[in-house]
Amino acid sequence: MTSLNREKCHDIDGPVAREWLVTNGLGGYASGTVAGLLNRRYHGLMVVPVHPPLGRYLVFAKADAVAIDDDGSVIPLHSNRWGGGYVEPRGHERLESFRLDRQLPVWRYAVAGRILEQRIWMPHGRHQVCVAYRLVEGDPLRLRIGLIASYRDHHAVNGYPGPTLERTLTDTGMQVGLPEGQTLYIASDHGEFSANEDWVDNFFLATEHERGLEDSDRHPRIAYIELDATSGDWHGIGIALNDRADTAFAESLAREQQRIDAFAAAALPGVADARVPDWIEQLAIASDSYLFRRQGADGTPKDSVIAGYPWFGDWGRDTMIALPGLTLATGRPELAKAILETFAGFLQDGLLPNVFPGAGETPDYNSVDAALWFIEAWRAYLEVTADEAALRRAFPALVRIVAAYRDGTRFGIGVDPSDGLVQAGEPGQQLTWMDARVDGRVITPRRGKPVEINALWYNALRSMAGFARMLGAPAAQFDALAAAAQGGFARFDRGDGGGLFDVIDGPSGDDRSIRPNQLFALSLTHSPIDDRRLQLRVLEECRKHLWTPVGLRSLSPEDPHYHGQYLGNVAQRDGSYHQGPVWTWLLGHFALAEWRVTGDPGPAQQHLSALGEQLNEACVGQLSEIHDGDAPHLPRGAPAQAWSVACTLEAWWRIERARQAEPSTNDAGDTA
Repeated sequence: MTSLNREKCHDIDGPVAREWLVTNGLGGYASGTVAGLLNRRYHGLMVVPVHPPLGRYLVFAKADAVAIDDDGSVIPLHSNRWGGGYVEPRGHERLESFRLDRQLPVWRYAVAGRILEQRIWMPHGRHQVCVAYRLVEGDPLRLRIGLIASYRDHHAVNGYPGPTLERTLTDTGMQVGLPEGQTLYIASDHGEFSANEDWVDNFFLATEHERGLEDSDRHPRIAYIELDATSGDWHGIGIALNDRADTAFAESLAREQQRIDAFAAAALPGVADARVPDWIEQLAIASDSYLFRRQGADGTPKDSVIAGYPWFGDWGRDTMIALPGLTLATGRPELAKAILETFAGFLQDGLLPNVFPGAGETPDYNSVDAALWFIEAWRAYLEVTADEAALRRAFPALVRIVAAYRDGTRFGIGVDPSDGLVQAGEPGQQLTWMDARVDGRVITPRRGKPVEINALWYNALRSMAGFARMLGAPAAQFDALAAAAQGGFARFDRGDGGGLFDVIDGPSGDDRSIRPNQLFALSLTHSPIDDRRLQLRVLEECRKHLWTPVGLRSLSPEDPHYHGQYLGNVAQRDGSYHQGPVWTWLLGHFALAEWRVTGDPGPAQQHLSALGEQLNEACVGQLSEIHDGDAPHLPRGAPAQAWSVACTLEAWWRIERARQAEPSTNDAGDTA
């Protein structure tokens, strides 16, 4: 499922189109293509937050290996793509296979009558990467590895003259002084280092070219190392920032494997192991990539969520949507609580930041839904834990959220007393998850009363009433607000035998666009719709116009504003972002909606199964952010996205727990 065979590895399109990712739980990551060439500005062996909490820099780009045969001939095991698209050398043609071991990438090369294995991993909780080799078959083999460092923001490329790096050879390897005072430590268990002063120019970044961005990069080669690959032993290099590099590779790898095994074993609580398909187990492992500890304003570490790789940070909305799948479905409720308490410290005027602040930055609160998802995340946490003590601490803040929405807060967010619905919006502001803006112009402003915001509002009010009763506090105010919101929600029915308006009471009236936002009126625990016929109409409209095997389109193909492909420069892509592309995370909500409406877990779970095949596309072992709206629905956007993984995992877990709790089902004769 998460592997490429020899044939796919040798065809350049296969190993270049597929990427790998490892993370360290501190916001750092390593990523690249299976072929080993750089395709994005974000590709590199070590990207770490040199300016905490998330000022991430590429500090080490590549380790280009060649094998030296017994007769002295040099056999490249790496690939590079140069300006104009020319690939040389073509080390990927030596690949016998690529696979994931849990979440860790493994390459096997056929070279000079031997089988050589390479692995890359980042020890959890450290800014270090390990690149190690061992022989699987054959006699010892000499390797020479070119060490290519760097120093730049991971969103940028290197120009001229480029960063100045101070190189110092040591008894165990090399120290590299970085421009802002940090030190990169490079060490080997037995290799021989020799310093180098070359610059490697004209790396062609094909994906950046496709995205209309700077597509040429350059990096300094700082050294070569020669070492022997032997049978059964791991030898290689360790690269660490501001700390000595660990070169006990076998022990380091075993610790990381054991760590992954431990959290994987605790995942999917309440589900019998025999019922867990391989692809769901892989998603549970993938979930760990997005959980990290950020440095708080007071210098202490705080738990949070990376929204996606390689370019996202931690976002309020994304974190709350993804939190149940990343933590509760993986058996880590204490981590869920820690993240909720981290974000509680950023509540202001009843709102949660959309973009979490970096060093010296001010939080951006332009989100009407993040605080409502925050309440839903608390509901999900309490459903699993019944943690009354935590709720008692959080409850005053949750009450303030409801009061702010009821009485009115920033960006025109507030309840319309005439119908109990939340209205929101100001010119030039994008407040919902459909938040793209091009040259100051909001593409889908959705001013007025958006359907999913009011589904979330009703869900939040019913949840708050439940919280109040759990604490023995008055619940009447929440019940009254919920009843008013449910009564007003009937206005979303278009009355044409189809589904719901996307927005009502907007500047231009009611918006009849067929979008997936109406789905949340069915997928959330508390639905404002009690008319089963309307529920079925909403579900059928989403199925007919929006459903694909890999997610839901953001707009019906019958709409004149529909874009079937997500291509072009930044402005073109942002302009189409929510105008047709398929969003993977929505498939989980479609499955939940179908299950809640029909009561049949079988078809609902089956809708998720095609995503198992996607684990071998784009970023291997992960799920992409979006896909083209038109078939064949090629993956686009960020190749690894938190809510894509989390919402799929959460939906499968919730439905499977319900299925196992009900031995008699109508799921094609299947019984628990």
